[in-house]
Amino acid sequence: MIFLEYLLLEFRNRGNLEGMHVRKNSLRDNWDDEHGYYKYHLGEVLDGHYRITAGSGKGVFSTVVQAKDLKAGENDPEVAIKIICNEKERYKSGKREVSVLEKLSSADREDKRHCVRFISSFMYRDHLCLVLESLHMNLREVIKKFGRDIGLKLTAVRTYSKQLFIALKHLKDCSILHCDIKPDNILVNGSRNMLKLCDFGSALPAGINDITPILVSRFYRAPEIILGLPYDHSLDMWSVGCCLYELYTGKILFPGGTNNGMLWLHMELKGPFPKKMLRKGAFTTQHFDQDLNFHATDENLVKKAVNKVCMNVKPSGVGPKISSFPGEDPKMLSRFKDLLEKIFVLDPQKRLTVSQALSHPFITGRSMGGRKCALLAELPGGRYHIRQYLS
Repeated sequence: MIFLEYLLLEFRNRGNLEGMHVRKNSLRDNWDDEHGYYKYHLGEVLDGHYRITAGSGKGVFSTVVQAKDLKAGENDPEVAIKIICNEKERYKSGKREVSVLEKLSSADREDKRHCVRFISSFMYRDHLCLVLESLHMNLREVIKKFGRDIGLKLTAVRTYSKQLFIALKHLKDCSILHCDIKPDNILVNGSRNMLKLCDFGSALPAGINDITPILVSRFYRAPEIILGLPYDHSLDMWSVGCCLYELYTGKILFPGGTNNGMLWLHMELKGPFPKKMLRKGAFTTQHFDQDLNFHATDENLVKKAVNKVCMNVKPSGVGPKISSFPGEDPKMLSRFKDLLEKIFVLDPQKRLTVSQALSHPFITGRSMGGRKCALLAELPGGRYHIRQYLS
């Protein structure tokens, strides 16, 4: 006993008691990696009834696994579980996501609004876990597998477009901004005839929110975010437009390396920004001089001698960037181009609304009648389309 007290005194004198506490915690938290991600094992059972069957990806602040619900009975036993990092701020963010998912799900009891279905949440080894319906793959994987560099058939794009607009309508009805719509955050089912928005970790209530230039993944970031203007549902509409272009062409529309480069690409497509937008932007002076001339700071633009450009940029428009492929309906393609032109309006106040999008001729099309089942089918040359079957 005297020897133990001597050891404790020695550790105290050397300032090592804190180190002993850290090592004790590290033994308790042995299931986390150094960044707070949970180190799961295949076959492990979470919360007493979710057996992990496969890994499904790793996000910025979470890990997603596929699991079997051992208590599902005759119901679909497959679920996806999002395991939030073990860190205070990430936990708070996860709780906000749970609130958003609960609101969206409670307002869509029949599961027809194309937002991922929320099942439940629980704590497991200090990690917040979100249980969601399991879907087959995300839209980026669909593009890579079925339309790399060439995109999908226009009928498939129209089907997916309508479903995305229905999801946007649901978000608006619930006063929620997704704030990170991109192909990675859009899931499709096994037969690839239905998609759903997922990953609401960045979602915000509609209304007055903090101005930040890094909201939304950069390639899908609306210009009002970069300029530091107030934002609303139109920021999600811009992101959806970027996704639709990518679906049809297989290419990213605005691959800017920085926010400065993104603004230049926006102007190349749609012309100069309205001066009233620039005057109100909190971050305008980072990209424009006092005369509202664009000033390039992006390394690639500087190399191209895009140094100081007067605000008379001639827009190319979306049309020339979209090619026609054999077998496409020219009228439908023209309507698709018109839809994108109306989405990519620089002024968010004049951008296409979700109600207008749902009534746009590209979406409404002509009535086919009957009950339809849509499946991706291969065409010569490697392109795919959604073939409609009547039953």
